[in-house]
Amino acid sequence: MSFQIGITSMVFLTTMVVIFWRPRGVNEAWPASIGAIIIIVTGIVSKSDIIDIMSKIGGASITIIATIVMAVILESFGFFNWAAARLASLAKGSGHRLYWYIQLLCFLMTLLFNNDGSILITTPILLLLLKNMQLKPYQQIPYLLSGALIATASSAPIGVSNIVNLIALEIVGMSLWMHTAMMFVPAFLGLVFMSYLMYIVLRKKLPNTLPTSITDIEESFFTKNFHPLKTKISVETKNKRSKFMVKILVYVFVMRCLLFVASYANIPIEIVAVLGSVVLLMWRWYHLRTNPTDIIKKTPWHILIFAFSMYVIIYGLNNVGLTALLVELFEPIVNQGLFQASLIMGGLVSVLSNLFNNHPALMLGTITLTEMGLNPITLKTIYLANIIGSDIGALLLPIGTLATLIWMHILRKNKIKISWKDYISVTIIVIPITTIITLTLLYFWVQLMFG
Repeated sequence: MSFQIGITSMVFLTTMVVIFWRPRGVNEAWPASIGAIIIIVTGIVSKSDIIDIMSKIGGASITIIATIVMAVILESFGFFNWAAARLASLAKGSGHRLYWYIQLLCFLMTLLFNNDGSILITTPILLLLLKNMQLKPYQQIPYLLSGALIATASSAPIGVSNIVNLIALEIVGMSLWMHTAMMFVPAFLGLVFMSYLMYIVLRKKLPNTLPTSITDIEESFFTKNFHPLKTKISVETKNKRSKFMVKILVYVFVMRCLLFVASYANIPIEIVAVLGSVVLLMWRWYHLRTNPTDIIKKTPWHILIFAFSMYVIIYGLNNVGLTALLVELFEPIVNQGLFQASLIMGGLVSVLSNLFNNHPALMLGTITLTEMGLNPITLKTIYLANIIGSDIGALLLPIGTLATLIWMHILRKNKIKISWKDYISVTIIVIPITTIITLTLLYFWVQLMFG
């Protein structure tokens, strides 16, 4: 057993170091998958464990990939350029007004898709807009940073907005609609507080006025990419294009709602998610005559490998006794009362997320809770406290979530440098306070719901 503990601990720590270091830009799925292979080969995780893992992450992974496919389809419709143009118009030359519209966009994109998909959508939109406005790099940073933080944190209100949340729902045996009923109000209020607090921190860095004489981002894209004889949207007016984009967003919203209906009716939500993506693909083919095979290249399939591999490693840690040790350490704390337990467990997951990334932190925290023999309401409440720690508390450092790692990678590709100092100068003020406020709101909301 001591050999297995040593191997598992070494694999876990080495995997985390390589993911954070990313030598030569290596994809995070590679170190995770190599670590998982070592765990399986050494027999720490058995075949029956692998079957159990696949049953827990399969539906969640399919659901997330299906929603990311929708995000990829949006790009081909010209949504990024259209949205950038709308933001420029709504801002009306005010840098402060632009901040609030960016916050709203990032929040909605996470709710309609997921946190990783939202980063893949909103970051290119903001880069398009800010570069088109010819803002200097230091002027772009407040918008890019605040947008990424709210996009990532916005996965807390509904469980379907984050792959690790969906996996954890399976572990704890909680339905999607129950998660939302217990979590949406406190998490939403926490996000509003977070946005306002970020505004206070960043407002002196926001430009008061923005240039209004900029290139038409939307028109230049449609003129360049859509030939009027080959597509059905290239020759339409801006007004008609806007109606078309709104129809797509309404469709995505309806599909999102159907996921909760499916959850309530005990229908696998991945079925609804896949059908929604297929219909949107057909819609794209009808309008753009685009071969759907391009989706295969653009979809980040590595997320599936990453999620499976990380869960194998965490399962290995569980098998060698780590969760049993955590139960022994934290069960007395949990038994002191729901409020204290929520704050301490949410804080613990926040710390672990910033040290080791929120995927393993939330999985460890959730598995530990399921072994404490808690009553259903207590279990679900502390689990949701873990979610707050994983989705909001994890943002203290840029290595705390997969979404922020993706965001940093996109910025590097576009030669935008945001240092750890730039990042932490905001998060050190915003994240701890927001996490505590949201955890407190969760406790009082649960008391209101269940007495």
